[in-house]
Amino acid sequence: MKLLTFSCFLLCVCYCAKAQTDPLTQVHGARGQGMGNLRVHGMDTWSYFNNPGGLAKLESSAVSVGYDNRFGLKELSSLDLVGAWNLKAGTVGFGLSRYGGSLFNQQSLGLAFANQLGIVSMGAKMEWFQTQIEGFGSGNSVIFSLGGMAELSPTFSIGASISNLNRSKISRDSDIRLPTGISLGVFYTPIPLLQFHLEVEKDIQIKPVVKAGLEYGIKEWVYLRTGINSNPSRMFFGVGLKSDRFSLDYAHGQNQALGSSNHVSLGFSLVEK
Repeated sequence: MKLLTFSCFLLCVCYCAKAQTDPLTQVHGARGQGMGNLRVHGMDTWSYFNNPGGLAKLESSAVSVGYDNRFGLKELSSLDLVGAWNLKAGTVGFGLSRYGGSLFNQQSLGLAFANQLGIVSMGAKMEWFQTQIEGFGSGNSVIFSLGGMAELSPTFSIGASISNLNRSKISRDSDIRLPTGISLGVFYTPIPLLQFHLEVEKDIQIKPVVKAGLEYGIKEWVYLRTGINSNPSRMFFGVGLKSDRFSLDYAHGQNQALGSSNHVSLGFSLVEK
């Protein structure tokens, strides 16, 4: 019975990975998820996971935690801790993430560095990634990722990120490679409290995913978000509350085949802006 349950779970994981919930390439942070699983132009602490180049845009050092519950299954949930420190030489970030349950789980721990060079912000990340399957043991690997953005005008910028650039394997003893994802995106803000995002994400093993999202600030401290995805078709909604020191974000995603997912993030700025 335990083997049957585990086999069914693995099938579910494989299906969900194709739906862009793979723990390595998934978007982290409720803000980006509420706008349609956007990753390129986050420009907050969650850029550590999504696009390390965005860390250079942080105005102050910060720490954030997040929890994702997908389709009501504890085995597809993840818990994240991320932080970033502004230094004279650039911004240093760290991240810790755990995905899965007792039968199958994956965790990562790493460091990132980003810097602003004129209109371009560039970042790199190195992380240790472990996959553990009950009864089969665990595998470890080292992953390199890159990302950056170019601010072409005060209201328009372009960006890109590449996760698992070195195409690391799940372990030294396996020929199975971890997912490698490439994202390209544009960002447009016609007025200060309104943002438009458009991205294309491509895992080298599946079809491209087109993402579109927007964020609108009702006040300077209340934000509404929505977004859509293709392949598979999904809709997202979110809300955020933000003060000088704290931020609280919630996102809801809907997949017609699998159901709904819920995401929540809490952030704390270490220095007043």
